[in-house]
Amino acid sequence: MMEALHYLLPTSLTGVILLGTTLLFLSLLLSSLYNLHLHPLRSFPGPLLHRASLFPYLYHQLTGRLPYTVHTLHRQYGPIVRISPNSLSFSDPQAWKDIYGHRAHGEEEFAKPRVFYRLKTIPPSLLSETRENHSTLRRLMAHGFSERSMRAQEGLIGGYVDELVRGLKRHCFGAPGQQEGEEGKEEGGKEGKKKVAQNMVAWYNWTTFDVIGDLAFGEPFGCLEKAEYDPWVDAIGKSIRFGSVLLAIRLLGLEDWVMPVLRRLSDRSRRFHLRRTMDKLERRVNLKMERPDFLEGLLRKREEWGMDMQRLAANASLLIVAGSETTATLLSGATYLLLKHPEAMKKLTEEVRSTFKSDEEITLSSVNSLEYMLACLNEAMRHYPPVPIGMPRVVPKGGAKVAGTFVPQGTVVAVWQWATNHNEQHFTKPFEYHPERWMHDPQFAGDRLDAVQPFVIGPRNCLGKNLAYAEMRLILAKVIYNFDMQLADPSKDWLDQQIFTLWDKHPLPVYLTPVQRNGV
Repeated sequence: MMEALHYLLPTSLTGVILLGTTLLFLSLLLSSLYNLHLHPLRSFPGPLLHRASLFPYLYHQLTGRLPYTVHTLHRQYGPIVRISPNSLSFSDPQAWKDIYGHRAHGEEEFAKPRVFYRLKTIPPSLLSETRENHSTLRRLMAHGFSERSMRAQEGLIGGYVDELVRGLKRHCFGAPGQQEGEEGKEEGGKEGKKKVAQNMVAWYNWTTFDVIGDLAFGEPFGCLEKAEYDPWVDAIGKSIRFGSVLLAIRLLGLEDWVMPVLRRLSDRSRRFHLRRTMDKLERRVNLKMERPDFLEGLLRKREEWGMDMQRLAANASLLIVAGSETTATLLSGATYLLLKHPEAMKKLTEEVRSTFKSDEEITLSSVNSLEYMLACLNEAMRHYPPVPIGMPRVVPKGGAKVAGTFVPQGTVVAVWQWATNHNEQHFTKPFEYHPERWMHDPQFAGDRLDAVQPFVIGPRNCLGKNLAYAEMRLILAKVIYNFDMQLADPSKDWLDQQIFTLWDKHPLPVYLTPVQRNGV
């Protein structure tokens, strides 16, 4: 018996490699056959390779093209597509309510799959908490995001927006924000000074990061003051692309093997990030005054709820990214789309400059009257959603109906925002920018505006919706009131970007001309 076993086992390195390769191939083959013919989702449509294996999904994710691929698949296969062996994408607007909406009493929610939302070594935050803990955290933090709180913070937010305007006026004929190699162009009436293209992506990011830094930590990052990224903020931006790699590692079940190596390789940057976060958090905790910001509710109940500094830091870091990056992304997209559509920009400019007679009149409250601006922002969110991916959920035990179709338990489901927002079944001219579709224009009467849900819906919808709308309206109104704008390179398609959970944005170089009023 032992002799027979010895005969079957490989006796060289080449043999070991050959045996391992053969076993891996057989494992993948059997897995693919199961996924195609025995899996509970075998009857759902989708391309053969996506139904058979996770690898096509990961390939498109790592190349930054997955949301575009999902859109193409919906055009080929309809409103429900199997995009990986255990994942379905829905483009039916009803799916928003079925997947993310409030469930009837006693019904289990579509939970967030841990593999998509949480690393094992990082404490949970509002984004990744269980249903019960999420409800508690949300109640504690909700006051800081209320309309009342926004009004109380109006001076703070408005101060940073005014600093943005001053910075743009200083530098639109100067250096910071200038694109590398950009020489600018001559501008008459400015004593021979050259107009320099300003990277509006950077300026918007600097503004929103400073605002959210003050609202979360009690102090800004100083981005606007220095007209440059704080190293901590810059590190956050650079980590977004790497997030797709980490997700792929987790989806392949390799987290326990690979993450210790990655942590050692990135130990220095991780310690820098943690130290900066803790320093800022400790200064906020030690403030001896109450302020209606985002952490005040958590700090009041910190001891009662047993929340240590690590969990506070996890939630503060989440607020920094979610409360700044997405708002700056939308403002960048809206600016580009308006500049590419002069009629829309002209109409919006007339609305802003006819409504307000001075900078002081432009406030968080007064910008709510700008109806066409709201339409422009809503259309920008449809065309260029700040979070273009699908937010995955897991079908609860016993299965559930989504958009009228029964889906087995354990299936990962999502509505992919970019794909749904560009679906020809829901929108007239979906790849064109038309703010009028949000203003009851008969040409767009058949549009399914309920398909556009940039803040998601239900119990886990975006807590920062009020802040996002307030910031977007105020910043865009102030910029349009004070400047005429022109794309530095109108021939470049700025929207042609990769997506790694969030957009991997290009610089957006724009020439700005300060508006002259009363001879000033």
